[in-house]
Amino acid sequence: MATSTDTDPTVDRFWDSARRHLVRYSGASGFTQELIESAAGSFVTTAGGRRILDFTSGQMSSILGHSHPEVVRTVREGIGTLDHLFSGMLSRPVVELAERLATSLPDPLEKVLLLSTGAEANEAALRMAKLVTGRHEVVSFARSWHGMTYAAASATYSAGRRGYGPSAPGSFAIPAPDSYRPDHTAADGTLDWQRQLDLAFDLVDAQSVGSLAACLVEPVLSSGGVIDPPVGYLAALKLKCRERGMLLVLDEAQTGLGRTGTRYAFERDGVTPDILTLSKTLGAGLPLAAVVTSSEIEAAAHERGYLFFTTHVSDPLVAAVGSTVLDVLERDQLDRRAAVLGDRLSAGLRQLAERHQVIGDVRGRGLLVGLELVLDRRTKQGSDLLGAAVTRRCLELGLHLNIVQLPGMGGVFRIAPPLTVSDGELALGLEILDEALSTTAPG
Repeated sequence: MATSTDTDPTVDRFWDSARRHLVRYSGASGFTQELIESAAGSFVTTAGGRRILDFTSGQMSSILGHSHPEVVRTVREGIGTLDHLFSGMLSRPVVELAERLATSLPDPLEKVLLLSTGAEANEAALRMAKLVTGRHEVVSFARSWHGMTYAAASATYSAGRRGYGPSAPGSFAIPAPDSYRPDHTAADGTLDWQRQLDLAFDLVDAQSVGSLAACLVEPVLSSGGVIDPPVGYLAALKLKCRERGMLLVLDEAQTGLGRTGTRYAFERDGVTPDILTLSKTLGAGLPLAAVVTSSEIEAAAHERGYLFFTTHVSDPLVAAVGSTVLDVLERDQLDRRAAVLGDRLSAGLRQLAERHQVIGDVRGRGLLVGLELVLDRRTKQGSDLLGAAVTRRCLELGLHLNIVQLPGMGGVFRIAPPLTVSDGELALGLEILDEALSTTAPG
């Protein structure tokens, strides 16, 4: 039903039509009960004229904010000249974006395939890895999210596995390196991630039929609760892959292009993947994704007849948008800005933790921050109900936050404002969250 702030009679008709005709695609969470009429910068505006501060950047994508003027200009100009082509045809915007992505990445990443969505990019990457290695088994984190298409969904363990029949054969999960809730501990109680990783691959080896092809992981697990692997973990993971002849595929759908404070999240660890996938942030809210790999891997795939011919592969309009996104990122040094503002945001959240005992942990990198609410800091007992209540109260007060939709993890917020967010908007978001916590979870 419509919110109390919506007085336009057409709003009721809108929700009635939505109930009658839309397929519900987000599980039990449903739709946010706000009719959004427009979006600009860090805010979306409802049909009733209420402005809501968007700390999710749309679907974690609009890193330049909504309706960025330079993106709008590129779309307006591009739609009148090159919108969509037969997939076998090439245009200047496609080759330009491929070149710019290649030059922004370390060697040997230089071959680019432009697609539409993150799931599609991961599907293409896994298809390539399987073809090149001649194997089929894929390893991913137990709390991963890589998409809803077949191979990507088979490598997704955070949700959506029940009721859809068999996943892809050879799909293996390893535990996420969660420092806040460690499953293997050192003498000082901290996460012993090396032991965890060793044991995980002992189990993978025991289950494998000798056909390990790829390891597909996010450098920071977003849907899994904003889990940031400790420094050294990715390097050790890559070594595990090398020892088994596997390709390391990094999914930077949410972490790529500045959000974590570096251009790509893997830069912090000094680890270059065999295949990199980008999406969400590359199009800054428009459907654009990329697979990037080495000339050696691309040549091997091509020799074996690699096929990933889709309707919107190499579309020129969104490729032009991708170059515009890179222009703004580079000119305004938004990766550095994300690092500075991310420190400011995290510091503000830690100050809130001093006043609100329900805040158990603040974690993440740059402007991808996780805030975990708990009923008891000592036991770290979470509460889906508490997280949902705080989320609703924030929305009532004018702040949209995204909550992790996993059973038992409904108290974890993914906070990801646009990289263009202002100091004042960050302060406003913290102020609203403070009030929501005070009225929903006092003490």
